[in-house]
Amino acid sequence: MSMKKVTGVLTLVAAAALLAACGKKDDAASSVVKIGHVGPVSGPIAHLGKDNELGARMAIEELNAAGVTIGDKKVTLELLAEDDGADPKQGTAAAQKLADAKVAGVIGHLNSGTTIPASKIYSDAGIPQISPSATNPKYTRQGYKTAFRVVADDVHLGGTLGKYAVGTLAAKNVAVIDDRTAYGQGVAEEFTKAAEAAGAKVVAKEFTTDKATDFNAILTSIKGKKPDVVFFGGMDAVAGPMLKQMKALGIEAKFMGGDGICTGELAKLAGDAIGEGKVFCAEAGGVDDAGKPALDKFKADFKAKYNVDVQIYAPYVYDATKVMVAAMVKAGSSDPAKYLPVLAATDGYQGVTGTIAFDEKGDIKNGALTLFTYKAGARTQLAVVR
Repeated sequence: MSMKKVTGVLTLVAAAALLAACGKKDDAASSVVKIGHVGPVSGPIAHLGKDNELGARMAIEELNAAGVTIGDKKVTLELLAEDDGADPKQGTAAAQKLADAKVAGVIGHLNSGTTIPASKIYSDAGIPQISPSATNPKYTRQGYKTAFRVVADDVHLGGTLGKYAVGTLAAKNVAVIDDRTAYGQGVAEEFTKAAEAAGAKVVAKEFTTDKATDFNAILTSIKGKKPDVVFFGGMDAVAGPMLKQMKALGIEAKFMGGDGICTGELAKLAGDAIGEGKVFCAEAGGVDDAGKPALDKFKADFKAKYNVDVQIYAPYVYDATKVMVAAMVKAGSSDPAKYLPVLAATDGYQGVTGTIAFDEKGDIKNGALTLFTYKAGARTQLAVVR
């Protein structure tokens, strides 16, 4: 064989080897499935955003350790975590970044105020989104087929708290404060409607911001109207200082709020102003006695893994992540267009937070609420209601 022919054969062999190597690289690249998570891991409620993100990481790590096969291919799941700072503009920027990265799905956001504007970006890109904690009803009522949530909404949350204020706490006069966010206003409006329908009189309506620290002016105004209950639509980072200032002003009213204040951190933020049976709140979610062992195990495993207690929504993030991956496995594809109909049809998935099934809007069916108070500086469960 001539040297020219030998060289030609070697060139062909080298080319084939190069193509094979490239093929292996392409196979490796295509076997990575990217899932986004967005929450506020900076700012006043970073403790809640980090709680959510760790829930997603825990699910991804467990799934990878067990092995995930989608179609006929073993895949590795990769979490792309973004920080929205609980700010709508930052939230939409994070959403666009994940859309540009062509993630297969997104778990988040935490706040309604960031979840709602981001949901349009995900819808336009055809990317499924499951929020573990956004409770404003508008989120799933925009007509987006990509929007889902695994907790009850504010109609249920605020409504239950309003009825509880009158029926159980015997409130006749209530004052309402909100932080002007989509979440805070939404839950405050639903509380107001339910409290009035149950016979209470709203003697004051005030508002603040989600970054405020001085509430003396509005609280002084409220004090003169002698409410039995002060309801706050907002987050624990604001509720803690507000409780301290209520105590300083001698306001004896019970304090109520939604899931935004219903955290383990609230007792630390409020100090001795948390009182005994003074604060009442509801978490969008909860399990009955039969589901308690699974949730307790999750919380113990979470603490052992990360050396921090669950704040509030980590279990819901964990379940949302696993529900999304289960839909991919069942569909045999991580292509959003192919697994989205399977995700929408989820009915009877058993998670650590209970049974997950979605209705036609993407809301969880028969969502639970858990009512809490605070005793001896700790959040204490009162009841699970549906």
